[in-house]
Amino acid sequence: MKIIGLTGGIGSGKSTVLQFFKEIGAKTYIADIEAKKLMNSDEELKFQIIQLFGDKVYNSGAVDRKYLANIVFNDTSKLEKLNKLVHPKVQQHFLNFVKKCNCGIIIYESAILFESGSNKLCDYVITVYADYKTKMERLKLRDGSSEEEIRVRMQHQLNDNYKLAKANFIINNNNIENTKRQVSIIYEILQKTGIE
Repeated sequence: MKIIGLTGGIGSGKSTVLQFFKEIGAKTYIADIEAKKLMNSDEELKFQIIQLFGDKVYNSGAVDRKYLANIVFNDTSKLEKLNKLVHPKVQQHFLNFVKKCNCGIIIYESAILFESGSNKLCDYVITVYADYKTKMERLKLRDGSSEEEIRVRMQHQLNDNYKLAKANFIINNNNIENTKRQVSIIYEILQKTGIE
């Protein structure tokens, strides 16, 4: 079994790339989705988040994402504290997922793969890249966010150059057909490659 980290800046199109890998046979794990689930279901984690942000952070038993985002994206220290609570839980959940998975390749998708230290769980890392203009257009369409809101979110992630330098593979995701070809080639290489 090989664990492949998939990362890239916000708006780079990681979800699209992940879907292509899924279609050709890889098992997939989306760290952000699992983190959201754990924040709503893990009682210890819920207690710790309430201790840190107060009762208003949960609304009818579920995290108020907008309320929380408003706090952490305006206070880096609070974001770091939240990440220190959530990431160990996600990593443990992922390791349990790996134990149960009878498969050759697992793609672990995380926007903050390096920031969370989850790259250490991976045999190889793929960075998805798209140019700034393309990312902006995608995010405006997807979230209805303003350019300023998107810029603030981008500032909370490692820059693309770092992620590109640390990658074993890079997928340039500016053109869908070209992206599909790159996914197929990388998947074929991964199936044949031994882990050193």
